[in-house]
Amino acid sequence: MPMTAPPEVPSTLLKAMTSMEKAMRRLHPLAIPALKEPLLAHEEPLKTLLHVLAAQDSPASDAHTRQVFTRACTLIEDSIRLFGTGDDATQAFMSVLKAMRKHCQAQEALFELCDGFPQVNQYFLEGEPVPVAAPRRPGKTRLFHSTRDQEPYARGGYSLFVPESYDPDHPLPLVVAMHGGYGHGRDFLWTWLREARSRGFILMAPSSMGRTWSIADISMDARQLNRHVEEVCSRFTIDASRILLTGMSDGGTFALGFGFRGDCPAKAIAPVSCVLPPVDLGLAGDRRIYWVHGAQDWMFAVGRAVAACKEISSAGADVRLKVVPDLSHAYPREENDAILRWFDPALAL
Repeated sequence: MPMTAPPEVPSTLLKAMTSMEKAMRRLHPLAIPALKEPLLAHEEPLKTLLHVLAAQDSPASDAHTRQVFTRACTLIEDSIRLFGTGDDATQAFMSVLKAMRKHCQAQEALFELCDGFPQVNQYFLEGEPVPVAAPRRPGKTRLFHSTRDQEPYARGGYSLFVPESYDPDHPLPLVVAMHGGYGHGRDFLWTWLREARSRGFILMAPSSMGRTWSIADISMDARQLNRHVEEVCSRFTIDASRILLTGMSDGGTFALGFGFRGDCPAKAIAPVSCVLPPVDLGLAGDRRIYWVHGAQDWMFAVGRAVAACKEISSAGADVRLKVVPDLSHAYPREENDAILRWFDPALAL
């Protein structure tokens, strides 16, 4: 049975979510007040939307749809409210991280409505909207969260997305995307989901065992991560020669530390906004690196990335460094395309 909702519901909600994405892309501690200002313009439309959903007179079969839209709307409203609150710069920045989690939770809630709402479906795809009456459904989408005791934000598990196009007779590439410090794979998954869904690769977003990755002792998280990759490869048909290891901030640093180990299943590494940890570069000649860094990074100065790339290149690795002029210490979602084209030209749109 088709799902229904007032036409302004997905439109208003997705505008607010897109605005939050833009703010996160431009994130810098000194810019937080300026970034919040355009977000506030969405508060009244979201409040109105919640009233519309609460007052909607529709068939009982649409109750779940209303609940999902209401949850997503409430989460985005909370995200905007949280963004930049606090008595000092540190508290304001931490509140932004909490707001980002609310935004990710809104995406997770809304994702299940892709089948019934073309606007929602398009939000989770790359490219321009397709003028069709309903979203295409080439197969079943698989979204998994492997965590301890089913606790949503337990440490040491992973989230996994398998695209609708998956066919066990045709091996797919695997992208392993690792969150930054204090982050979680369940949230970081959404940084890559559009690309995985549009281009047809399997996406795994693991979570560190501690609050961040075990950079001081790579082997701690490396053992767990290898078990996760082995488990995914046993359940789905993965092309073992097409595995990409990528990560943001501490996730990128760990990707480098793990990526130069002999037990790492990936030879292609795409670190973002990070530093090179103490690591044995003896295997550098067998590795490909695509490093993305912001010229305005306030946490890890871009000069450190330049020096690290020279060191890795001198050790024999195939290294490319992409410096993004306007990027601070934030994730540049627009660079996913270049990373994927470098990793595997077959994944180009």
